[in-house]
Amino acid sequence: MRKLVVLSFISLDGVMQAPGGPDEDPSGGFSLGGWTAPYFDDDLGDMAKKQLDTPFSLLLGRRTYEIFAAYWPYADAKNPFTGPFNSAKKYVASRTLRSLGWSNAELIKGDVAKEVKKLKEQAGPELHVYGSGNLIQTLMKHDLVDEIRLKIFPITLGKGKRLFAEGALPAGFHLIESGISPKGVIVTDYVRAGGVKTGSFGQEVPSEAERSRREKLKKEAA
Repeated sequence: MRKLVVLSFISLDGVMQAPGGPDEDPSGGFSLGGWTAPYFDDDLGDMAKKQLDTPFSLLLGRRTYEIFAAYWPYADAKNPFTGPFNSAKKYVASRTLRSLGWSNAELIKGDVAKEVKKLKEQAGPELHVYGSGNLIQTLMKHDLVDEIRLKIFPITLGKGKRLFAEGALPAGFHLIESGISPKGVIVTDYVRAGGVKTGSFGQEVPSEAERSRREKLKKEAA
């Protein structure tokens, strides 16, 4: 089965909207696009490049596909992401697009959750999801995300689309790798690890039967 990986830039308050530039996604009146730029350096770039070490396909929502398709085919060939992104198989979830101009791209039609589940059951490389906030919500709601690779920036944005919005299923994750850049960006890799485990720091309250048993033992010991 193929692994589905979400890769996301987020702020400390969980916002993922428009990390790359002012015009990337101003929907909802968001005016802080490009908030990751001041924090990028060679160290963070090297951490990001590690995700290219294994083969992958791209799974994208409409808006992210259009942003990527307008940029990567014309991007500098020296950029380490240019070659892998252009050559990767792309799966695009959209109700409005009828054709795709980027090479090796295929529309996902019908029920997105069902079709992605079918993709995961096929042989092939990992499915990597970038951006695509609405698509990610659908994937998490249907428990289709196997791994989350985050880059957490030392900034709060106050408003904007959030990675973990309403509708995400309660889920447990296990941290398998982490690092921090000189400018304070925390890079983490979490894999799915069952459900949510709960507990209590308070004193356990015994049941009525247990209280009766303890009282009986006290009387016998007196």
